[in-house]
Amino acid sequence: MASPRDFNGRDILSILDFDREQLEYIMDVADDIEQHMDRYRGILTGKTMAILFFEPSTRTRLSFEAAMKKLGGLTLDMGEPVRASVEKGETLTDTVRVVQSYADLIVLRHPMEGAARLAAEVADIPVINGGSGAEEHPTQAMLDLYTIRRCKKHIDGLNIGILGDLRYGRTTHSLAYALSNYDVKLYLISPELLRMRREVLRHISSRVKVYELDKLDEVLPELDVLYVTRIQKERFADESEYMRVKGSYKVTLETVSRMKKDAVIMHPLPRVDEIAVEVDSTPNAIYFRQVYYGLLTRMSIISLILGALPAK
Repeated sequence: MASPRDFNGRDILSILDFDREQLEYIMDVADDIEQHMDRYRGILTGKTMAILFFEPSTRTRLSFEAAMKKLGGLTLDMGEPVRASVEKGETLTDTVRVVQSYADLIVLRHPMEGAARLAAEVADIPVINGGSGAEEHPTQAMLDLYTIRRCKKHIDGLNIGILGDLRYGRTTHSLAYALSNYDVKLYLISPELLRMRREVLRHISSRVKVYELDKLDEVLPELDVLYVTRIQKERFADESEYMRVKGSYKVTLETVSRMKKDAVIMHPLPRVDEIAVEVDSTPNAIYFRQVYYGLLTRMSIISLILGALPAK
């Protein structure tokens, strides 16, 4: 029987495919990479990762590219879809079948839910879901867990608030799933229109204590972690619905003053106006550190998937 820590050749499509032991192992490897960076340089020499992003991205795209290059591998970037054969009518499955001839790993971002799973069904090489519609973003959840563990020293026992767009926010879906592996209390704070998807809520409610709220003030003093997300205009089919919830929340210095002194504020970025820039200079704001922890996490993931590290 294969070790549960053997990630060689494995797809990363949903955070639900990973249990607590596996998530902890990914984070342990990320710790080791930071502590012994020189040992990891060059371990993926000769390997190539293809980046197929059909939606805009800055952090995820650059994070994966930087992670691969720091490990000694190469990257192939499709670039903007307008410059690719999809503009000529090529299907996603055909694109994947072609690209797998050039690479050892595919990272895919796509506006269609289920796109990553579809790609994995036709690919002979591992596929990482870099964000599928409003569905999931599993590696973001992994780096979010790692950020919490690094900054709070543990995850069990924490009160964690997830604020903003919980209906369309794929990062919030994956994070809620991931946190349900731990002994935490989850506070889901959003306008009624943007409540957490019911299938996500059913799953996490069977594993941890979950509270749905529409006002941050009600729970703010209790939180150890506040995870803030923007309200995603591009996900709304009806712009009038977006206008109803636009600007529902804003984290300011006054907000921070009512939080625990050691509470942390996270954000998957990009932000619009949901966190005031003045908050950036407070010790509570860790969203830019979160980006760095994301690099370490993705270096861990890529190393494991491409078989550069022995299973333990």
